[in-house]
Amino acid sequence: MRAAVITERGLGPVLQDFPAPQAREGATLIKVDTAGLGGWDVLGAYRLGVQFPCVIRGEGVGRAPDGRRVYFGERSVAPFGAWAEQTLVPTEEVWDVPDDVDDVLAITMGIAGTGALLPLEQAAIKPGENVLILGATGTLGQIALQLARILGAGRVVGAARDAAALERLRARGLADAVVALGSDDDAAALKAVAGEGFDVVLDGVCGPPLLAALKATRWGARILTIGTGAGRDIQLNIADLLFRTLSCVGTGQRSPSDREATWRRLLQLAREHQITFDHVGYRFDQMPDAWAAQVAGPHAKITASFRG
Repeated sequence: MRAAVITERGLGPVLQDFPAPQAREGATLIKVDTAGLGGWDVLGAYRLGVQFPCVIRGEGVGRAPDGRRVYFGERSVAPFGAWAEQTLVPTEEVWDVPDDVDDVLAITMGIAGTGALLPLEQAAIKPGENVLILGATGTLGQIALQLARILGAGRVVGAARDAAALERLRARGLADAVVALGSDDDAAALKAVAGEGFDVVLDGVCGPPLLAALKATRWGARILTIGTGAGRDIQLNIADLLFRTLSCVGTGQRSPSDREATWRRLLQLAREHQITFDHVGYRFDQMPDAWAAQVAGPHAKITASFRG
């Protein structure tokens, strides 16, 4: 079969023939229609323990042997993955896609969507509260801006490094205000739009932006950190955390049934509230372009179609 294969640590993927998966007990063979790509697929491709050669993992939508249209997450049985004509996925990670949900929506709500909803629900947003989304320009961030309002936020602020991308979000009405990070004093920039302080911070980046955001929160604030794109290490002054709650949320560390229930809840919310997000679609044979776009930070969900 044709697949996007990484042959060595540090090398980019190439399109080549790869042995097709064989049926096995406890797993489902899937003919892939659409594959999704995200930041973790790039980072995870070279993590310790990966055996090469292997297919780019990713998430996707395809057909099970009985013809069912199904979504599957980034848990394909190694060395297989979404970026191939076929993949093999643990059966509990294979979820039926409703007829009125297209491939792109099903994929985007799978990892990015659940990654936004689970921590925001844990934050227990109260009506009218002031919410900050760090990393707002990414797919997860775009969804989180909208979910925060759906869950009751009175004011939603987006922060990230790309000023132009932030302004597009504000112009579309996804954020009430935006802050471009990377200034000499990010804390001051966040305080300037925080009013009396943020009640909830969804932190998708960690590092210095998290420390700056802490200084712009009010007593009783809840800070949910779910990503490390701006750095894993922080030098935290405990005084900035007193009278606030900081939680690290592993959004993928739930049972398959819990994640599926969250995904289905998100699909319903997306339909009811017309949740939007930026998307760039490729053909499968454009995989090198898709990979390069993801590495560069596309501010959009990337997918590729196997159907021409």
